[in-house]
Amino acid sequence: MANPSNSAIHGTPSRLASLDALRGFDLFWICGADAFGHAFLKAANGPVSHAIADQLEHVPWQGFRFYDLIFPLFVFISGISIVLSRSAKPAAGDRGHAFLGIAKRAALLYLLGLFFYRGYTGWENDIRYLGVLQRIALCYFSAATLQLFLSPRALRITTVGILLGYWGLLTLVPVPGVGPANLNPDTNLAHWVDAQFLGGKKWNGAHDPEGLLSTLPAIASCLLGVLTGLFLKDPTRTATQRLQGLIWAGLGLLATGHLWGLAFPIIKNLWTSSYVCVAGGWSCLILALFYGLIDVKGWSGWARPFTWIGMNSIAIYLASNLADFGKLARRLTGGEVATFLDGLHLGAADVVSAFVSVGFCVWLAWLLHGRKVFLRV
Repeated sequence: MANPSNSAIHGTPSRLASLDALRGFDLFWICGADAFGHAFLKAANGPVSHAIADQLEHVPWQGFRFYDLIFPLFVFISGISIVLSRSAKPAAGDRGHAFLGIAKRAALLYLLGLFFYRGYTGWENDIRYLGVLQRIALCYFSAATLQLFLSPRALRITTVGILLGYWGLLTLVPVPGVGPANLNPDTNLAHWVDAQFLGGKKWNGAHDPEGLLSTLPAIASCLLGVLTGLFLKDPTRTATQRLQGLIWAGLGLLATGHLWGLAFPIIKNLWTSSYVCVAGGWSCLILALFYGLIDVKGWSGWARPFTWIGMNSIAIYLASNLADFGKLARRLTGGEVATFLDGLHLGAADVVSAFVSVGFCVWLAWLLHGRKVFLRV
């Protein structure tokens, strides 16, 4: 068990252990923990287990479940990291060099995203110009650049302006060839923009949930992280004040999001402004939990596997795609092994396979961490 760092409690936190752990917790679900949850709950086979299993699936269109938090939470964390990774805001004359560093990092992330989604029959037909890593790259570039040049007050105004502007675009601007503005899956403005201007392969045929127009509110999600990072880095605040601030901000964003959702529904595939607020609210509350336990109380032992993953998040994310941990696990737990396990309890084979898959992820993270190998992008 680690002792709480003085910097996290009394001064300006240069690095939050809770943030690494939370990043790893988030990626943990992406790398197979959702499959483990599904397998376990399938084996339990009861009404409660099925209700929990629903939380490990995205909402088909409107609404919010736990799994709808995974991606915006990562974007939110990226925004916090923008602030905490910079010792001080560069002077006006030095901002050009800092901007060049931001652009290089964003370009590398974007190129990694193209590589991640690269098909096998040719770049012309299978390239996905916008995906998870590409969205993170665009959000990082936009939020980091804005934070470099704008004051905290201007950042708050920009965030609110983006959310209000996106609300106006999707609810007031008529859709060409369709008619009045609407939020239906196949006839909304974001869908039309992707169909007209986004080339390459799209996740949902003509539309992409990481498409062009919906990247705007995703930038606001990253800016919420930037504002949170500025709050956490304020040396005048105590750890208790930071913790209370995170909780109040989370509750306020949740209330705002759900109230806004009455007029502008919570839809992940469109990354609606109400969705930004709800996801931001939960992100603040979960960060408060991790911050309170790890950085304030010093109870960090339970989160060590998450920290291993979180400190090598890009490497683990890419490895989960290239190595396919799930496929490797099925090779080890299939055939007669699966038959034997299901003979003991129906669904046990899926549980063991998912457990092995997640184990590969944690083992790789532990191996890289132990050898102090970190992929920095």
